Amino acid sequence: MIKKIAWEAFKNTGDINTYLELKQIENIEDKIEKNDIKVEEENIIGKENFINKENYE
Repeated sequence: MIKKIAWEAFKNTGDINTYLELKQIENIEDKIEKNDIKVEEENIIGKENFINKENYE
């Protein structure tokens, strides 16, 4: 939603600062998404290691 608002503001004003803010928001969203995926993968690996450890004991 923020992306849409920023894009509309840029289209209406032509202000380059608005466009740059839009790009910063996109970069932040990408980093958050990548971090969420990494955390989820680490959780899955941790669960698999825990299950494997229990099977060997």
